[in-house]
Amino acid sequence: MPKTRSAAPPRPSAARSTANATTRISFRSRKIVKTPPTKPLIVTTVPPPAPIAPPLPALTAPGELAAALRHLSSADPLLSAVIASTDAPSFTSSPSLPAFHSLARSILYQQLATSAAAAIYTRFLALLPSASEGSPVSAVSPAAVLALAAADLRAIGISGRKAAYLHDLAARFAAGDLSESSVAAMDEEALLAQLTKVKGIGEWTVHMFMIFSLHRPDVLPSGDLGVRKGVQELYKLKALPKPEEMAALCDRWRPYRSVGAWYMWRLLESKSATTKKAKKGNASS
Repeated sequence: MPKTRSAAPPRPSAARSTANATTRISFRSRKIVKTPPTKPLIVTTVPPPAPIAPPLPALTAPGELAAALRHLSSADPLLSAVIASTDAPSFTSSPSLPAFHSLARSILYQQLATSAAAAIYTRFLALLPSASEGSPVSAVSPAAVLALAAADLRAIGISGRKAAYLHDLAARFAAGDLSESSVAAMDEEALLAQLTKVKGIGEWTVHMFMIFSLHRPDVLPSGDLGVRKGVQELYKLKALPKPEEMAALCDRWRPYRSVGAWYMWRLLESKSATTKKAKKGNASS
């Protein structure tokens, strides 16, 4: 029987080369990207908010008006001369009216001569149901005004437009959008924003309310013609100052611009009286 020739085992060198071929791992070259060093984290310290300055006392508070006159006299020599030649103001209302009553009265007096407005205001008080039972001051309430029909108000001389203004004011107080406490607590900016939402109440009315009802010390009615003419006379300006000019000129009066404005009305009255006296003297001579 012929012998079969067995396959020769692979040479060791060949086996190693085959193993190396099967186990070899190829690596792809990678581009090394250099990242910049990270910057150290800078922690900024936020300063705490400045404390809110407490509101200034009302001008009716003891000693407050005297403090205002001292400040204005030292801050503005020209105004100091006016203060020295004019009787001191009195920021009191007798009797003191609640905010709602005062605002309703302001609406009634708008664009009317003082005598005509006073007559309508008296009839308005008499129209309220509880006015005869107690104080007319307490009778002027949001509920009482809302109970009055527009026809009732027109019958005593109040225009239909002003009747709508009164009802809008009363509705906002009745709904709680405005209240005696909130009006007293709001600063000038917030109060101006809230009250001018009421129909018929503009910036001038709010400024007068702040000065003469709330007795706020630092209100500048820069849109009031009398105050503007007074500032023009005080500083001998060629033209009426605009609101932004008023703010700059009267900034030295802070925080008693309400009192400074009061003296501008008096200065204008004094000038008018002097002019009339001079004309009368020339006419008689």
